[in-house]
Amino acid sequence: MIGLKEFSIFEVSSLLGVLGIAVLGLLYALYLKRQILAIALPEGKMREVWSGIKEGAEAYLASQWRIIRVMIGVLVVVLFLSVWIVQPTAEAVEVFGNNARTIIAIGRALAFLAGAIFSAMVGRLGMRMAIDASIRVATLASKGKAPEALKTAYRAGTVTGMLTDGLGLLGGTLIFILFGKAAPDALLGFGFGGTLLALLMRVGGGIYTKAADVGADLVGKVEAGIPEDDPRNPAVVADLVGDNVGDCAGMAADIFESYEVTIVSSLILGLALASITGSVKWIVFPLIVRGIGVLSSIVGTAFVKGKAGENPLHAINRGFYTSAAMSTILFAVLAHFYMNEWRAFFSVVIGVILAIIIDHLTGYFTDYTHAPVKKIAEQTKSGAATTILSGLSVGMESSVWSILVIALTIVGAIVIYSGFPAVYVLYGVSLTGIGMLTLTGNNVAMDSFGPISDNAGGIGEMSKIDPKGQAILARLDAAGNTTKAITKGVAIGSAVIAAVSLFGSFITDVEKVRPGILSGGIRVSEPLVFVGLLIGGALPDVVQLPLNRSSVKSGLSHNC
Repeated sequence: MIGLKEFSIFEVSSLLGVLGIAVLGLLYALYLKRQILAIALPEGKMREVWSGIKEGAEAYLASQWRIIRVMIGVLVVVLFLSVWIVQPTAEAVEVFGNNARTIIAIGRALAFLAGAIFSAMVGRLGMRMAIDASIRVATLASKGKAPEALKTAYRAGTVTGMLTDGLGLLGGTLIFILFGKAAPDALLGFGFGGTLLALLMRVGGGIYTKAADVGADLVGKVEAGIPEDDPRNPAVVADLVGDNVGDCAGMAADIFESYEVTIVSSLILGLALASITGSVKWIVFPLIVRGIGVLSSIVGTAFVKGKAGENPLHAINRGFYTSAAMSTILFAVLAHFYMNEWRAFFSVVIGVILAIIIDHLTGYFTDYTHAPVKKIAEQTKSGAATTILSGLSVGMESSVWSILVIALTIVGAIVIYSGFPAVYVLYGVSLTGIGMLTLTGNNVAMDSFGPISDNAGGIGEMSKIDPKGQAILARLDAAGNTTKAITKGVAIGSAVIAAVSLFGSFITDVEKVRPGILSGGIRVSEPLVFVGLLIGGALPDVVQLPLNRSSVKSGLSHNC
């Protein structure tokens, strides 16, 4: 292990243990996959519909990959040559000596390739698992086995979650072990690779998803006047394909990007603190925290077992809170006995609390059992105009609350390290991002649960299974719509936190090379300035809220 001479036996053992936990997460994903695939496939119409969805999703990803792999090949060369522009750091020269430039060039290019491939694997393998699970969920529902259908859908999503956890943690930890103090030079490539794939898969898949969804609704509900997922509408298959390539493959790659970017930024800032304080605990702590998160997610997801007549969200939240409680307790133990200070613990826990608040906040605005959705449903009685205005108003209001919660979280992270140099504050913000994505396994499982349930519902309706089975799938689909929205909230929130910490790590690296070059002016790398940008961005939504609500009321009274 190069450049790790300063590490104690406990710290080296912990790093190797984190690697083992990453592998354990991948093995758990393999175990769940085999468990789900052991459920026999049905014959007849159900299998025919499922085959069409699978073929369409694979065709989309194959077409996308033909373009992406060319870009990856070009950028691998660019990243290799970038070392002659972005020079190796002093730490890299110290570790590798005269061979620093060549080793860093190879490491940066290979790390980029690893980040891109890992991100693609999370999306592609997760999507395939979702497709394979959807028909099995529909089959279980058609037999009246609601708890088994819920468990199968959620555990199929857990496969994607464990891939995200395992590959993200494996890549970041392995790069750090191999490069030691020179890790930031290679981690740049790892983060860039994941970000590139997330951008292409999330945006491309998202556009396809909405285009197919709106197209199917226009031709079916508006023109033909037939129900959603009616077998007479050929666009339904494209809609179900879109759920997989956008909400499963795209979102998984998106969260993987936030997951690895927060690791990258915390390691870079941790290395900066290690050079200031002479202690490597700042580097090891985020990696151990992530390892604890993977273990907690494995335990928590195993607790998701539905009961007859129970709201599916209750079972899913039970697993989420189990993971949150377990990880928080272990964080406290780690902070007390290893860090010997509680600021790092509070920074991480603030992130966990943010994830929980986003969960509740998004659930309130999207769950059919709460007032906002009921109000939108009421507006549908008076026409499309009031429905659109009501939905827009609720969406704007939910965005404002989410932005305020994220802004307060960043302020909380600043307060924890107030009075310390700026690099401590930025490190605290990065730990908040680490904490928010601690339960990535649970979050991605919740996200994939949505398209799996949606696809199962579409397969069931197009196959005309019995009404009892369709009712089970309808309940799962309704819960899945909420879990998808929750995961989008977590993804956006974590992306904001990651952006702040990435700005900070960039400034920290630049200042090491050219001290004072970025002094003066307004910098978005300063967390408080970023908070101001967030609140300023929310103002248009705040201003339009009263207008939208009054428009809904006047429109409703006019139509009535």
